[in-house]
Amino acid sequence: MSTKTALFTSLELESAPEQARPTLEKVQKGFHFIPNLYGTFANSPALLEAYMALDAAFEKTRLSPTERQLVLLAASVENACQYCTAAHSTVLKQFLRVPAEVVAAVRSGSPVFDRKLNVLVNLTREIVSARGYVDQQTIDSFLTAGYQKEQVLEVLIGVALKTISNYTDHLSPNELDKAFAADRWVPAGETSGRDC
Repeated sequence: MSTKTALFTSLELESAPEQARPTLEKVQKGFHFIPNLYGTFANSPALLEAYMALDAAFEKTRLSPTERQLVLLAASVENACQYCTAAHSTVLKQFLRVPAEVVAAVRSGSPVFDRKLNVLVNLTREIVSARGYVDQQTIDSFLTAGYQKEQVLEVLIGVALKTISNYTDHLSPNELDKAFAADRWVPAGETSGRDC
């Protein structure tokens, strides 16, 4: 269990720096609340703005909403980020209606039954774990499954997003929002989650 003290407070609209407020208002409209991680981002308006811009770019890729969320979930699991793993699990199951067994497989590091999604998840895992030094066989499997070569670079956008959010949560652990609590996750080898 992590006992690390949060380096930053998760800010609300009223307590956030003025430059961060317009972006937080957009976040609040999208989620109908301000997730604690975004409140932490708001301590640096530049980080919040950069994250949102990168997220907007990721949405313009040829990856489907489900594929994008699976990239984000797989990277979060690989980075052992409890907060983001719970959040993306919730989005996949509740909003995108992805079968629970697909989400469970990604969370446990198991193969995904859908071959195309499995190679996407495997590529994401390997990009994170090998720091970009991906085996040629992994790339070949990705392309053989029907993805385009350029989509390897699109997966990198998702990995970059999760590097920002996962590492922010590692540096300053966030309390898990009630909206994501049903999908609380504990990395393999840990006996319990954070006190959140």
